[in-house]
Parts: sequence; C-alpha cells; structure tokens
Amino acid sequence: MRWIYLTVIILFAVIILIFALQNLQTVTVSFLGLSVRAPITILTIVAYVLGAVTGGSLYALLRKSIQASRAS
Repeated sequence: MRWIYLTVIILFAVIILIFALQNLQTVTVSFLGLSVRAPITILTIVAYVLGAVTGGSLYALLRKSIQASRAS
C-alpha cells in the first residue's frame, strides 16, 4: 500500500511541475486587501507546500486526539 501512496504523490508532483513549466505568466493574487504579483509557478508551489503542511498538521492533530481518547 505504501508504494501506491508513493506513486500517487510522485504523479501529483509531476503534474504540478508540468503545470508550472507551461504557465510562466505573471499574475496578481489579492487576499484580504493584500496583493501579490508573482509567476504562476511560484504561487502553485507555495499553495502546494502550504496544503502539504496544513494537511500533515491536521493529520497529526487528529491522530494524537484519537490516541489520547483511546488511552483514557
């Protein structure tokens, strides 16, 4: 099962890389009154990393909570 997960992660990363290389235009992103002008490549990588960190943190928090409830 580990190899399937690893394959999916690698495939997703390759798709993101291909997307980033084909979209080199500069775009403006606005959020809460702040504007950032950057290439789509950089914004895609930042969004991917933030998603990975957020997802990993949420998974760790839920796992810790489940383990604590089982211990009680």
